[in-house]
Amino acid sequence: MHKLSDYDYQLPEGLIAQDPAEERDRARLLVVERSTGRYRDETFARLLDYAKAGDLLVFNDTRVVPARLLGRRSTGGVVEILVLGPASLKRPGQNGPVYEALIKPLARLKEGEEILLEKGLVCRLIDAKGRLVDFAGRTADEVMKMAGVLPLPPYVRRSFAPRDKIRYQTVFAKYPGAVAAPTAGLHFTHRLLQGLRRRGVRTAFLTLHVGYGTFSPVRAGDIREHLVHEEFFRIPSATVKAIRRVKQQGAGRVIAVGTTVVRALEDAAPQILDDAGDREIRRMSRLFVYPPFTFRITDAMITNFHLPRTSLLMLVAAFAGRQRVLEAYRHAVEKKYRFYSYGDAMFIV
Repeated sequence: MHKLSDYDYQLPEGLIAQDPAEERDRARLLVVERSTGRYRDETFARLLDYAKAGDLLVFNDTRVVPARLLGRRSTGGVVEILVLGPASLKRPGQNGPVYEALIKPLARLKEGEEILLEKGLVCRLIDAKGRLVDFAGRTADEVMKMAGVLPLPPYVRRSFAPRDKIRYQTVFAKYPGAVAAPTAGLHFTHRLLQGLRRRGVRTAFLTLHVGYGTFSPVRAGDIREHLVHEEFFRIPSATVKAIRRVKQQGAGRVIAVGTTVVRALEDAAPQILDDAGDREIRRMSRLFVYPPFTFRITDAMITNFHLPRTSLLMLVAAFAGRQRVLEAYRHAVEKKYRFYSYGDAMFIV
């Protein structure tokens, strides 16, 4: 259960979704019952039939920032930069704020080299080993607003299209800071949310700024040796109260919409369930959820289909059982579900 190879599976490349569903809630939904192992093949709009009055849906309202920058070296070579966030440590010779970034092709660049971006902007490589850059005195926010685009995942093998600006954000995205979308939330429409609320399903929000590390492969042969990338989350006091009310009354379920929500809720479980106060919770998290794990808050989960050998797949396996999850993935492959960020979803109950 702790071997990396235990979290591998075979996926035909043609099932990797390159485009979103024609309508958000027309994506497919595989309902998985943990108690029986039974599957149901539905469309996402049928979530109305599975969520019950008294349930609480918890969403991640982070907003994806235009963190992908394209530039050129003085030699004319193309360079791609993905801004991950502010660097925690200052470096000698920096010019303004310093940021962590993924850079392609990093091996060809020299420290101190300037990369020319659109609109006369400049990115400078400060530290190749630490993947640190600055923007000639400007902030990353300024540069991204002027020259950035939303960073589609690398397995979406096409150019950024105008529709991605809308469809790679959830309809409730509010607080900028993520470099990848909380993809389970992409399937919700305002119409579906209204329908759920009319049926007595409550909603609450938290913010976890999804970083690149969430999706990066686990490389340690023993997964217990893996360290996940640190990510910021915030759970408002209203959400803390709503979760506590559901848990105390015992009449509904806390349904986490996405693995990022699961991570934040389970990381904050002691404060939510054991502390008396209702103050908001905000901090960095490095929680790595893998089997076996005791879930204190999450009663059900909505999630997309994840890449093999990732911490996200391990989290889902911890919740539903590794064997059951891999069997569900095989079923999804047989039924030609669409995988990954723009793909279909599972509802694990």
